[in-house]
Amino acid sequence: MIRKAKAVWQGTGRDGTGHLSSESGVLAETPYSFKTRFESEKGTNPEELIAAAHAGCFTMALAFGLQLAGFTPTELSTEAAVTLDPDGKGFKISKSALTLRAKVPNLDDAGFAKIAGEAEKNCPVSKVLNATITLDAKLT
Repeated sequence: MIRKAKAVWQGTGRDGTGHLSSESGVLAETPYSFKTRFESEKGTNPEELIAAAHAGCFTMALAFGLQLAGFTPTELSTEAAVTLDPDGKGFKISKSALTLRAKVPNLDDAGFAKIAGEAEKNCPVSKVLNATITLDAKLT
């Protein structure tokens, strides 16, 4: 399975602007810029999208893990906080902190911690944060 998204940028890093679109259409020329990334202008930024992806992926992985263990959650609510830190002349994502609050009838704390830990380790977005990256770059 391959999922796609596209970024288009015009101008310099600080003064330029861009937009993001996803194959599904959920993102449709959604604006992003220096100001949406490092200030508080309306729009999105890559770190916010990674946080959303990590929260969604982990929560779904946990729902599957609970199902396999015979439990049905009433609610799973996860917030992901992605940290962007300076790194030499650029930046790096140094951390993604997941905060989970869950309602799972008939499950004790130890069992829940074990299933949640496995979900965090096995969620594809957790894995991609340490993935091999390939690049095919061409001028057109």
